[in-house]
Amino acid sequence: MTMQTDGIHHITAIVGSPQENVDFYAGVLGLRLVKKTVNFDDPGTYHLYFGDEGGSPGTIMTFFPWPDAYRGRVGSGQVGTTSFVVPEDSLPFWEERLLKFSIEYKKTIRFQEEYLEFLDPHGLRLEIVARQEGKISEWSFGGVASQHAIKGFGGATLLSVSPQQTEVVLTDVMGLKKIGQEGNYVRFKAKSDIGNVIDIKLSPEARGVSGVGTVHHIAWRASSYEDHELWQKHVKQNNFHVTEIIDRQYFNAIYFREEGGILFEIATDPPGFTRDETEAELGKSLLLPPWLEPHREQIQNHLQPAEARILEEDKS
Repeated sequence: MTMQTDGIHHITAIVGSPQENVDFYAGVLGLRLVKKTVNFDDPGTYHLYFGDEGGSPGTIMTFFPWPDAYRGRVGSGQVGTTSFVVPEDSLPFWEERLLKFSIEYKKTIRFQEEYLEFLDPHGLRLEIVARQEGKISEWSFGGVASQHAIKGFGGATLLSVSPQQTEVVLTDVMGLKKIGQEGNYVRFKAKSDIGNVIDIKLSPEARGVSGVGTVHHIAWRASSYEDHELWQKHVKQNNFHVTEIIDRQYFNAIYFREEGGILFEIATDPPGFTRDETEAELGKSLLLPPWLEPHREQIQNHLQPAEARILEEDKS
């Protein structure tokens, strides 16, 4: 069976304070908080989703904020860097914005593209790259107008325990195309126009330790429920242990760990984030799945307040 994913569906990371998380990704980076819910496996923890105006697949960065958790270590067996893509000629705007918020960054060149590399408040490695591909976001927030707004994921850099085996998984299982090698990196591309560029770093790093400041998993796109079932069979046929299909309310999910140690998810594009609130109301209220609704008061009392707000730097 030959299958090809469209690219990244979402990336999920572990962070600290939920308000610091919202202030950075909505307030500084200008993403929309599209869903405020809880980790269904740990209802005492938020699960926060950020993306474009509707949380389209390929734009969704999600977080488990654990305010009192220990700091992790970025390393092999993880996504090392998450890349966001902005419109062409927007890098000067983002340089000015990072400076405005006193965020240290450095410029790098990889595969003839310029990147701005920086850290979020909890140590996650991020970068911004400008490309023509991908539709312009319709979301504006704070000091980020839509003509400069993040369009979604540019891609990700994978830190693998076994880069050669991860390469085989990307090409033979996920259906990405290898498009080049430059120094310490091998580059692959999926068929979508966003969330489509994956780099594998070839030099080894110390094994990563899960915790605040690390990526928990990377999720790939399945176009439909039927396509998702085919992906589950496909992964099994390639001799990986894959989970049963799990209903995550806004998509269905399966999980497997590839041989380089990185946790992969495959998630469905449907039903999306408007299944339980209108697009205009996205991210404003705590949304719970039906089985947790009877415990709403207890859950809300445990969670720290967190809301998208315009930061002082954008009010002046």
